[in-house]
Amino acid sequence: MASEATTITVGAREVRISSPSRVLWPEPGITKLQLAEYIVAVGDAFVRANGDRPVSLQRFPEGIDGEQFFSKNPPKGAPDYVRSVPVVYPSARSHPQLVIDEPAVAVWAVQMNTITFHPWPSRAENSDNPDQLRIDLDPQPGTDITDAVAAALELRTVLTEAGLTSFVKTSGNRGLHVFAPIEPTREFLDVRHAVIAAARELERRMPEAVTTAWWKEERGEKIFADFNQANRDRTMAGAYSPRPLPHAPVSTPVEWDELPGLDPREFTILTVPKRLATVGDPWEHFGDKPGTIDALLGWWERDLANGLGELPFPPDYPKMPGEPPRVQPSRAKKD
Repeated sequence: MASEATTITVGAREVRISSPSRVLWPEPGITKLQLAEYIVAVGDAFVRANGDRPVSLQRFPEGIDGEQFFSKNPPKGAPDYVRSVPVVYPSARSHPQLVIDEPAVAVWAVQMNTITFHPWPSRAENSDNPDQLRIDLDPQPGTDITDAVAAALELRTVLTEAGLTSFVKTSGNRGLHVFAPIEPTREFLDVRHAVIAAARELERRMPEAVTTAWWKEERGEKIFADFNQANRDRTMAGAYSPRPLPHAPVSTPVEWDELPGLDPREFTILTVPKRLATVGDPWEHFGDKPGTIDALLGWWERDLANGLGELPFPPDYPKMPGEPPRVQPSRAKKD
């Protein structure tokens, strides 16, 4: 491919885009320049949702069909308006991560071949204490978005009973992400326990439709309430972030009353800017009234007293207090 470059205006800045005609999504023919233009179009909402947070970048130098990798350290050669913040990982090591303060930073990340942005649930200056409670509702084989919608609506009720105001977005794939703003006064393990308490309550109310089983062989045809996404250094695709799937979907905030009949495939790089300009940002006031996880932690303590303990952590985590054995149930039986 011949060498080429252009610049794109982002507010008061000019951001250079190399290889602007490189096709990132072959099916709809979306190019690198079109991705940058998409970020400009949704820039204010994108920064409102993902800004002032440590962000991991999922990068695809040759488009979605090529190799990919995650950047946790900021890419080299960042302009002077791009900042980073040190964060502590589960290994206790500390490294800097990119922080998005304005749309131009996200466009520069696109120039560095970023497709999906993965923000932490905590702010840059207080990265140890999440200000978002997040639950990933993940459809298992045999289930679909209709099942995820039913689970999300009941989860909203659960969180309301716990004193939290919840928001929902498409994952950009098959599932839904339910978020609630919280006061940043508790560390990650507390928030994880709050998420487990909410997920268990949801499972109790929808036992035939929802599961908290970590091992896939135990989940069945249900919606998995993924509690491990609440751990330190575990992230989801951010609101308005593109996903590396053939039709160029976007993880899109929606209103609760949009869920019945929802088709997430309608939300793509090509359609979301018009939607945002027409109906506005359902998450515009996301952080206006943060709640606390005190009620959920009370449920956690209640469940502990009733014999429901800790659940497995991700395999790369150090062994955690009270954690059950990290061995697949079928393998444990054989052993």
